[in-house]
Parts: sequence; C-alpha cells; structure tokens
Amino acid sequence: MRVITFEEPGSVRVSLESPAKLEPGTVRVRTLYSGVSAGTELTAYRGTNPYLTRKWDTERRLFVEGQTHAYPLSGWGYQEVGEVVEAAPDVADPPVGSLVWGIWGHRAEAVVPADKLVGHVLPPGADPLTGVFARVGAIALNAVHAADVHLGDQVAIFGQGVIGLLATRLAVLSGARVVAADAIPDRLELARKFGAAETFDVASGSVAEFMRKRIVGADTVIELSGSHLALHEGIRTVRKGGRVVAAGFYQGDGIGLRLGEEFHHNQVQLVSSQIGGVASWLAHRWDVERLQLTFMELVHRGEIDARELVSHIMPVDRAAEAFDLLDKHQSEVLQLVFEFKE
Repeated sequence: MRVITFEEPGSVRVSLESPAKLEPGTVRVRTLYSGVSAGTELTAYRGTNPYLTRKWDTERRLFVEGQTHAYPLSGWGYQEVGEVVEAAPDVADPPVGSLVWGIWGHRAEAVVPADKLVGHVLPPGADPLTGVFARVGAIALNAVHAADVHLGDQVAIFGQGVIGLLATRLAVLSGARVVAADAIPDRLELARKFGAAETFDVASGSVAEFMRKRIVGADTVIELSGSHLALHEGIRTVRKGGRVVAAGFYQGDGIGLRLGEEFHHNQVQLVSSQIGGVASWLAHRWDVERLQLTFMELVHRGEIDARELVSHIMPVDRAAEAFDLLDKHQSEVLQLVFEFKE
C-alpha cells in the first residue's frame, strides 16, 4: 500500500506499508484523492516545523526541550476523500460503498474509526474532489469566527491562497465588505470572484495606507499568509482598538514584527486562530467538527465553489516532483491534489 514519506528535509518518496487490520468499530477506506495543505506540509518538507526540534507538552501546553516528530515522516496530509470498501460487523454507518471525507494522510488506504466518519458522507452527485476541502475550509471558518465579523464590517484579508480565498468567501457570506490582499494577480482575480469588494497588490505599496485613504482603517484583519511582515502590516491596517486575527503558520523568529509601534499606540487586539480548537468565547457552542460540517454544507449548497481552487491533480507516484514544485514555485500552485489509482 502506497504512502508518501518525507525521508529528510527536501527528500520525498512513495514507500509501501502493510494494510492495517480491520478492528471492531472501524471501516477500511480506499483513498481517491488527498489534498496538500501547502503551508503546513512545506514545514515538514523544509524541516522548519517546530515539532521537529521541540517537544509539545500536551498537559502544560508548552513547547519544551526535546522532539515531537522525527524523520522519516509518513502519511502527513489531513484532507482526504475515499470510498468505504469494508466495514467491521458492528458498523452500519457509514455504509460500504459510500464516499467519505476525513483525515488519514497521504496513503492509498486506511482503517478509520467509523464514528470519525459519521456525517462525512458525500451526497449523491457531489464531486469527490470537494471532499479534500473540509479541513482547510474549517480553518478558514475558524479564522472568520475569531474575527467576530458583523454585517457591514470592513475586513482586510492578507494572503489569498486556498485558505485566504475561502476566508474571503466566508467573510462575504457573513456580511463583511472584504479587501483581499496578495501579490499574485491570478489570486486577486479569484478573490474578486469569491466576493471581495476590492483587491490590493501588496507589491504596489502599503495596505494600511490604502485602507486609511478610504476609511479610518479596517475593523478587522485576518492574516493568512504566514509572513511576520504581513502580520505587522495587518496591525498597521486596523483602526484603533481593531482586531487582527493571526491565522497563518509563522515560522522562525518574528523579524519585521514591531510591537512598539501601531500595535502599542492603537491598542490593537491580536488574536490567534488555530484549528486545534475554536475561539474560546464560542467553545460552548462550536467545535472543530461543527466547523467542518458547516463548511461542507455551504459547498454542497453551492455557496462556495471549492472545486475552482484545484490547480493541480497529480498521481501519487509524482509526490517528489509535487513537493519540489510547491517548494520552488509556490506562486504557481493553488490547491494541489494527489490522485490515488489502482
């Protein structure tokens, strides 16, 4: 059974692993498609992920000396869709033959607890490719919730990759007037199709100055590029007392993030959004599962055209080429999806 493995930084191969045993309460899923979450997976490919050099203490919720993960890393990836081909005798849902979305990594087959897939069945006629967007869609929705968007809010969204474009669409559906910021013209064009009222090419100047010529400043910024420079510019962009949602996966030291300037003088709220949980003030009503189900319902209703975000479909055997492309030419790729065929 094929599985994508990061051997070491910059080295990827498709290796083989033995099929897992079907246990009570589980189903066997044969993968059709597996989506790449470029921001997270490039940290494994490049060797910059903090889990590779620090240990995450789950009880104290601190990174401490040690190592959480080590190479080789097999089966990374967390947005898959496949067909249920076998079920344990005690499992009725999801039924054999159904197409389901879930998390089991870049592998041809997986044995998954059935209760993790309840409610994850694609409706008849749905494009199976849409199933790879459940997790990234939840990340985008989580960031929009953390932004506490209200009808009529002026929201600037930095970074129009897959998650940024989905956040743009979700903020528009929530009633915001969105300014989408990026340096890639094709992504800005997609942002307009996803409902952005205006777009801004960050290579042309300052988003903060652009926004302040029109209004006092954005009510909220959602930063999804993962750049400390963009986070700093987002802080400059919001009005006094405004909120910045830091939802990118920032790597290394925060060079360029100057907290003694606008952050300090404008009393800016800085909120982190990460898919490990929902905004604390919503935790009594929302969880990650509800985020995923809500996003997929919007896709199935036609409110979000996730399929339009797929730029590359590549056979799993070309995994090394795919990650080299992402690493060296990331601006040319939007959503890359691995296809698994017998």
